[in-house]
Amino acid sequence: MKRFNILFLLLMLGTLTGHAQQWQPIQTRDGLVQGTFENGQQVFKGIPFAAPPTGQYRWQAPQTAEKWSGVKMANQYGPSPFQGGNPPAGKSEDCLYLNVWSPAKSATEKLPVLVWIYGGGFSFGSTAEPGYTGEKLAGKGVIVVSIAYRVGQLGFLAHPELSAESPNKASGNYGLLDMIAGLQWVQNNIAAFGGDSGKVTIFGESAGGIAVSMLCASPLAKGLFHGAISQSGGSFGPPRVTTYPGENQKLLADAETMGLEFMKTAGATNLKELRAIPADKLPGVRGLGTSWPTIDGYVIPADQSTLYAKGQYNATPILVGYNSDEGMSFMPPKTPKDYVDGVNKRYGKFADDLIKAYPVGENNVPKTARDLARDAAFGWHTWKWAVLQAQTSKKSKVFYYYFDQHPDYPADSPLYGSGSPHGQDVAFAFGHVNPESKQASSTDQAISEAIMTYWTNFAKFGDPNGPGVPKWEKFTKRKHGVMHFKQSPQMGGVPSEESLKVLDAYYTWRRTAEGKAWAK
Repeated sequence: MKRFNILFLLLMLGTLTGHAQQWQPIQTRDGLVQGTFENGQQVFKGIPFAAPPTGQYRWQAPQTAEKWSGVKMANQYGPSPFQGGNPPAGKSEDCLYLNVWSPAKSATEKLPVLVWIYGGGFSFGSTAEPGYTGEKLAGKGVIVVSIAYRVGQLGFLAHPELSAESPNKASGNYGLLDMIAGLQWVQNNIAAFGGDSGKVTIFGESAGGIAVSMLCASPLAKGLFHGAISQSGGSFGPPRVTTYPGENQKLLADAETMGLEFMKTAGATNLKELRAIPADKLPGVRGLGTSWPTIDGYVIPADQSTLYAKGQYNATPILVGYNSDEGMSFMPPKTPKDYVDGVNKRYGKFADDLIKAYPVGENNVPKTARDLARDAAFGWHTWKWAVLQAQTSKKSKVFYYYFDQHPDYPADSPLYGSGSPHGQDVAFAFGHVNPESKQASSTDQAISEAIMTYWTNFAKFGDPNGPGVPKWEKFTKRKHGVMHFKQSPQMGGVPSEESLKVLDAYYTWRRTAEGKAWAK
């Protein structure tokens, strides 16, 4: 017993060789935090980066976190944002917390930082998902931070009264403002964890990847990060009243109209009454209506394609891509007739050209047809982002990938003809591949190691290349090189690029007077 007490005392005093820094509380601008020591890393969970957005702060920009005295234990995730279902760590409006995985042995190491932004259609999501733990990435010499943000109506409701009370006369992008507040916390505090505030890379998937592109276009985020990785993201489609995947955004006035309907449905007559309704009693309107970022003229100044064409964005190196069979994950049409009818309804006079570019079978809906949904929501946005940045930025490198990691399914398999579905890449990026998955392949671990190396190299150098991985060529105006992750990393071309050009013609037309009138 005496021997145990002596060892414990030595440990707490920080005199055990190599462990002094890890066991001491860290001073942030708001107070001291104490994490845990796991696998040679300091891990901090549930650090508040803003005040709880509750009561009068519901539907307001995040407020400064209150300072605390003493040492705050940071060993549990904060609650997930309020949403439908039962997310990990529970759910609450009091949700603005972040987590840190740091392999630094001292505050002087100045390690690069990767900041994770979760997906979930801007309607759900959590930093507490088991697949988002950062120890594998941090093991490659970076600090990993995951930040929470408000989702659903609590994160993205626009309303005339909310715009009127705002000094910026805008509303609806509170979740994006939460991300910006989290990045400001990183700038102000990450040095104490051994990080370099001048070498921050944001990365996210799905809605998180879309948010990454929005932050790249937002003047409010300028200087808060120095590289951007988007997995199945991008937001380069034109706004419209009736939204579709890939055309998700509304102009502020249209979003405010939906906010008025939301208030009426909630049974409130003014903003004060609406703020008084408990979160679990608010109408549950999941989807693209009141639960998606808005072109508000403030956080998002304008149509993102227009901004990029003019060079009006935060020019950092980007690494962007998507999965081969994203369309498999979003209720693909069951019959060829369903497919043709859906294409005609959405694309109007471009329907015939798109059906030729993305052909359907006589009796089935093959991957060639599903790829229209993939490209409309993700592929075209990634391609357009890469093309526009390669055209308008002389210094910011562009790296493009295509994730197609899966076994060759036999003809009698229900997955025959399938590629990589939406979200499959996340486990590879975090080093949490599951050998029991239906999509498991014998080379999964090697691909995961390569992706983690590329991602962390990008965070360190603004370039994914380095020892031990195949050379990743830049995407340029003249050469559209793409890294394909398919059993091994290998360079290739843009998948379905000619089809993407047909889809591009549709999106270009949608910005004309005729296209805008038709979309209404």
